[in-house]
Amino acid sequence: MQLDISQLIHNKRVLMCGGKGGVGKTTLSCAIALKAAQMGRKVLLVSTDPAHSLSDALAIQIGSKEKHVVNNLTVLELDPDTEVDAYLERVLGQMRRYVGPDKVTELERQLQLTRHSPGAQEAALLERLSHLLDEGLERFDLLVFDTAPTGHTLRLLSLPEAMAVWTQGLLQHNKRSQQLGSVLEHLTPSRSIDNPLGDPANNPLEGLDERQQKLLSTLLERQRLFQRTRNILSNAEKTAFLFVLTPERLPVMETERAVHSLQHSGIPVAGLLVNRVMPESAADNHFWQSRLQQQAVYLQDINQRMPNLAQQHIALQEQDIQGLAGLEAVAAQLV
Repeated sequence: MQLDISQLIHNKRVLMCGGKGGVGKTTLSCAIALKAAQMGRKVLLVSTDPAHSLSDALAIQIGSKEKHVVNNLTVLELDPDTEVDAYLERVLGQMRRYVGPDKVTELERQLQLTRHSPGAQEAALLERLSHLLDEGLERFDLLVFDTAPTGHTLRLLSLPEAMAVWTQGLLQHNKRSQQLGSVLEHLTPSRSIDNPLGDPANNPLEGLDERQQKLLSTLLERQRLFQRTRNILSNAEKTAFLFVLTPERLPVMETERAVHSLQHSGIPVAGLLVNRVMPESAADNHFWQSRLQQQAVYLQDINQRMPNLAQQHIALQEQDIQGLAGLEAVAAQLV
């Protein structure tokens, strides 16, 4: 089954490219974004990969601010460390309103400890990604995400649901207000993001002091943000996840596991981009004939392991792909 990239570009608002490290995610993300721009769509290409390979692929310095590259194409690299610092600074600014002056120093110390804790980068990236989806879909026709290697991406995409549970648990620890506890049932991912408090005539914020109202409002707004992100990522009409892999044993096995994980989480997987496929002409050489035979085994393995996913094969190039000219040549292969 042939994967139709042009149709995805035309019909979707969000395309995410993921896969094992080193299989060519960044190259193909750039190629897809370039093709979309050539088709007349206004595109934002975003890298969440800490390796900053987007700059390397395009042969230009990008950074954490949006940069216009060619007609219809804007690019952006998210640096996880920078995002963590900004995220913790925002949290500190918010929490200062709810603690006394004598607690601020301890709060700062606790936040610095969390800077290197597991999940800190993912939480910071999730918040930035959520705002990008909120704002980017207003300004661009298509958002293309060049994601970090598979495990990092799977953790990131599972966070909207986890953050909802975390927020609910945080509020449950506050036993001092019966009214505050009454909103917990509204803080679930299944609630309407437009009216998570239910009937406006029965507002559970009533009766809370000003500090409690501000805290609850902050948590509710974050809850709405993450719910909107979850709804976008799980909406097959707007979003598609593409797995990039090469016809080799480890990428095939890792991709199969990741596909099952995303499908189980409700993230729509549109297909596979099988990269670095050797041409049949390589069979003329004994060494490459052996490699070609091995490749055929893995291509068949991909068909057997993931039979319901459309595919597109991208030929192995004679030279490394770098710069706009090289990426445009790859984009020309995408149909």
